[in-house]
Amino acid sequence: MSATLEQLRRCHFAVDLGAARTRVYVKGPGLVVDQPSVAAVNTRNGALIAVGEFAERMTGRTPAYIRVVRPVSGGTVVDIEMAQRMLRHLLGDGTRRALRRKAPRLRAAACTPHDADPLAQRATIETLVGLGARRVELVDTLIAAAVGCGLPVERPEATMIMVCGAAATQVAVLSLGSIVAAERIPVGGEAVDQAIVQHLRLAHSLTLPSQSLRPLQIALSANGLTPSGPASTEIHGRDVATGLARSVRIDTAAVREAIQTPLTAVLDGIYKVLRVCPPDLVADLADRGIMMVGGSALLPGLDQMLRDATGMPVHIAERPDVCAIQGLGAMLEGEIEPMVLNPLGA
Repeated sequence: MSATLEQLRRCHFAVDLGAARTRVYVKGPGLVVDQPSVAAVNTRNGALIAVGEFAERMTGRTPAYIRVVRPVSGGTVVDIEMAQRMLRHLLGDGTRRALRRKAPRLRAAACTPHDADPLAQRATIETLVGLGARRVELVDTLIAAAVGCGLPVERPEATMIMVCGAAATQVAVLSLGSIVAAERIPVGGEAVDQAIVQHLRLAHSLTLPSQSLRPLQIALSANGLTPSGPASTEIHGRDVATGLARSVRIDTAAVREAIQTPLTAVLDGIYKVLRVCPPDLVADLADRGIMMVGGSALLPGLDQMLRDATGMPVHIAERPDVCAIQGLGAMLEGEIEPMVLNPLGA
């Protein structure tokens, strides 16, 4: 965490710019924005037509002159101007005026991926400066998420957190308020969905509409990745050859096999983090296990697969999708106290 707790207490609002959703926490009112990171633009005049959920519903249904864009990719802002315009509309005029009245010199906090390079950090800072922030404090997403789900990150004991995002998965072991070892795997919920889409296309010549439910949730039901789930399930899509609507019954065992490749990469990342950790911390993890946060943590059966592969307990946070912004909010509100070290003789 590059910002101190004292610096974060002076901030007035916090932003979590994710590839899937954007969340804004305002000191006092709390979480005021939780919307998809999507914007729809009129390419003829550059006008912003819609943002958030409405823009997401427009995906795949627009005429040629309307373009649906995602200004954030993998937790990094790739289009600063569009991200600023999207945030302004998501916040609304009333919230922005209230922030300016409350504090003429606005301070903001933002989450950044663990291995974000200086250019990615600069893009996040410039995005919030465009909203009127005079100073921007950056917080590692892993630290923010650990605080948000109630892990004792400030204690001299190991806690392992796994942030399952749409574009990437981050795994880290924390102790004494810092990251001991971490790994970012470029595999997230989108990669798993894409593996299923590819399987349906090759095995059944079927494509799914972009506005359907998440492909994984359609293909797998209650028990998800576990073999005890239903043997088959029926899904509806479009025939690749004819373009006509068609329904097929697919074997869920084949779907589970299709998504093993991206999930194996996640397991490799966990093993890599454990290999570089001190033995004493690994011993702590044998009892405490892994805490899963992020929207993709709700992937049915993923937690059981990790238990079987690692032999450690695996827990899912109560509200895994909002842990990072809740952690930032707790730091802004001063709910987190730093650990006080008493040196010998003091």
